Amino acid sequence: METALKLVQTPSQPPPSLEGYRVLARKYRPTKLSQIIGQDFLVDTLRRGIEGGRLGHAFILTGIRGTGKTTTARIIARSLNCEKGPTPEPCGTCSSCTAIGLDRSMDVIEIDAASRTSVDDIREIIEASRYKAVSAHYKIYIIDEVHMLSKSAFNALLKTLEEPPAHVKFIFATTEIHKVPATILSRCVRFDLKRIESSTLTTYFKTLCDQESVDSEPEALALIAKAAEGSVRDGLSLLDQAMTYGTSRITAEQVRQMLGFSDQGSLLELFQIIMEGNILIAFEKLRTFYKEGADPQRMLEDLLDLAHWLQCLKISPNLAQDITLPTEKRQKGLELATSLSIPTLTRVWQMLLKGLEEVRRSPSPQKALEVVMIRLTHMAPLPSLNELLEGLPESIPVKKKF
Repeated sequence: METALKLVQTPSQPPPSLEGYRVLARKYRPTKLSQIIGQDFLVDTLRRGIEGGRLGHAFILTGIRGTGKTTTARIIARSLNCEKGPTPEPCGTCSSCTAIGLDRSMDVIEIDAASRTSVDDIREIIEASRYKAVSAHYKIYIIDEVHMLSKSAFNALLKTLEEPPAHVKFIFATTEIHKVPATILSRCVRFDLKRIESSTLTTYFKTLCDQESVDSEPEALALIAKAAEGSVRDGLSLLDQAMTYGTSRITAEQVRQMLGFSDQGSLLELFQIIMEGNILIAFEKLRTFYKEGADPQRMLEDLLDLAHWLQCLKISPNLAQDITLPTEKRQKGLELATSLSIPTLTRVWQMLLKGLEEVRRSPSPQKALEVVMIRLTHMAPLPSLNELLEGLPESIPVKKKF
């Protein structure tokens, strides 16, 4: 018995760390207005409002996922309650900033409206808002996904939101602004957070790679930024995955495999084969892509992007001078744009768009993709309606209505 107790009381290995690995989205979450990227209007407005003491009592932040709504709300709370403030650049070391950063502040209450939707939850907020802040300047309520509140909950909040106590601030965040009643919106200062541009994301990812001592290819980071679709959090999650996949170096080839992207040179070659109407070679290319792990839906999305880019290139050949694009893509793209007409590219776009819907609904996406390719190879070389009419004999009268 004593031996057993000794084994329990003296473990042979130290206990594991509770913190563990922190993902990039949490590790590099902004804590000051100056650290927010891609939202210049929001940052400038908040900075001037805080410095001039002209901030309202209620804000609503809206935008797609991952653009910084909740992060901005926490920065506002930290800026208003910093012991050196209110200041647009909170110190991050005082007791108030530390408590907010650790989610332990009694004066900054963050509520998830998705799980607390009833009118009783709002009544609790209204009752608690009567009392002054415990240790900070303001009592701040951050309500995330506010559009999930019930109609009764919104109505109960109206009076307090219109005339709150001087020590109370409300900050709402939502991805579906159209579901928030107009009576609520009229009582709030609204900020629309836009999608972050790919070039801004690429620069930001490069900075993080340098801080993490990870080597990266510019094209690889550009692919991640493109896949993020304007969302910082989505991009950081992909970058985290790429760092794990590529260890000390992130290459474009690894990112393409990770995301299911097709190689740009091979994709242009496939597009050219389709335009030439050679279905057998197109099938061989498709099955090679499939064996390499390319996703059929992603391939159609890539082909749609390529068809759009070729139309733009047809209208403005100067786009071929864009140094951010691979040299191979610029050269082959210019050749394709020169050889194809706008009506042909428009038909290809429409058929690819229709094919994308079919692939999404199909129980076998690869087979649906092959059927789309068959359709394209037979339709792409056909003449346009105007070309057919121009080829008719002059003895046949044609009434054009277009």
